[in-house]
Amino acid sequence: MLNRFLAFLNKPSSIAPLSNLRVLFGFLMLWSTLRFVLYGWIETQYNEPIFHFSYFGFEWVSYPGPTWMYVLFALMILSSISIMLGLFYRVSAVIFFLSFTYVELIDLTNYLNHYYFVSLLAFMMIFLPAHKSFSIDSQRIKNNVATHVPYGFIFSVKLLLAIVYFYAGVAKLNHEWLIEALPLKIWLAPHTSLPLIGPFLDELWVAYLFSWFGAIYDLSIPFFLFSKKYRSLAFLAVVVFHITTWILFPIGMFPFIMIGLTTVFFSAETHLKIQAFFNKEKVAIQEKILYKPQNLSLLTGLFFLFFSFQILFPFRYLLYPGNLFWTEQGYRFSWRVMLMEKAGYAIFHVTDPDTGRSWELYPKDYLSPMQEKQMSTQPDMILQFAHFLEDSLKKQGISKPEIRAEVYVSLNGRGSQLFLDPNKDLTQIKDSFAPKNWILPLSNQ
Repeated sequence: MLNRFLAFLNKPSSIAPLSNLRVLFGFLMLWSTLRFVLYGWIETQYNEPIFHFSYFGFEWVSYPGPTWMYVLFALMILSSISIMLGLFYRVSAVIFFLSFTYVELIDLTNYLNHYYFVSLLAFMMIFLPAHKSFSIDSQRIKNNVATHVPYGFIFSVKLLLAIVYFYAGVAKLNHEWLIEALPLKIWLAPHTSLPLIGPFLDELWVAYLFSWFGAIYDLSIPFFLFSKKYRSLAFLAVVVFHITTWILFPIGMFPFIMIGLTTVFFSAETHLKIQAFFNKEKVAIQEKILYKPQNLSLLTGLFFLFFSFQILFPFRYLLYPGNLFWTEQGYRFSWRVMLMEKAGYAIFHVTDPDTGRSWELYPKDYLSPMQEKQMSTQPDMILQFAHFLEDSLKKQGISKPEIRAEVYVSLNGRGSQLFLDPNKDLTQIKDSFAPKNWILPLSNQ
């Protein structure tokens, strides 16, 4: 079985899907980065906030200051152009991965599933020989041309996309999504002004239709994309699904990224025709040149560990008690895309034990609106903010402040409920992978 799988991965395959993927990836990243800059989000999301929430384990990633933020985005723009053109590809892929991932790690507030996906794919691109055809590198460097690569390189990209889709479908197999049509029956109703479909969007049956179709689509689309017989219809479904979600929901570049990168499933013949369309010059028929990577065993082991992690890590939520959408322990990095409607409100109660004085602090006085919105429903962010307040108060001469949080949260249309134990002094709690027993249980109203 193992030998057959290795033979499957090592089977020579046209490099065209990989080189076209490189062009599309570079173009989409250039578009995304320019869009971020032009909308002024560097300022509003990074430069203006006085505090940035960190990822657990990545507290060492700090905000570098306004000038360096623009330097990081300039590096992303230049490296994405170089990736698209296939110019200094390996170096450009490393620079893009490091700069993009660093920016995303600066503030947990900005976490999105497709940012995580981009970081993963950018990491993989470092090791993919996507520059050995249809690139400037293949023209300027002697013996840097290949017409075929081991299929494993192309399969790895397909597998990552399949995991994203399939796990998003598995995440939808829950009572609220399938039986209650939540949160779609909340989200669709405000869009009744849309032409044609608008009048139907406040109908309950439409919310159920969207919920069930979304789950079936995510679970099945990878298998249809792998199928030669159904691939064309599957890609049409990909386009319709993602354009529909783009129209209905504010999810930015994610639909276009998924549409563009899903073209890697097209046949080699289709990709060669696409290249021929853009390259009008007649090209002499080349002999078959197979790229043979050095340290193949090491590379295979790296990708095995990479995909083992991607397959297992999303299931870590099983180690935690309580409702996942309520506690959010194990929620991130698990391809749970747009599954809940959650809103919260937090007040922090401070006591100076030396004087006995107590008062209240409000997040809006320290955080941006987006930071406050995200923090008010996520326990680890609430804890981080409490420690930020602790440090601020110590600088003001209060040696041992006690900070308790009064937080009310609403999940999927339920009434607001007390979220955290209001008697817990958050300054005495350190974040960890352990279950957060200071989160109060969800009451099913």
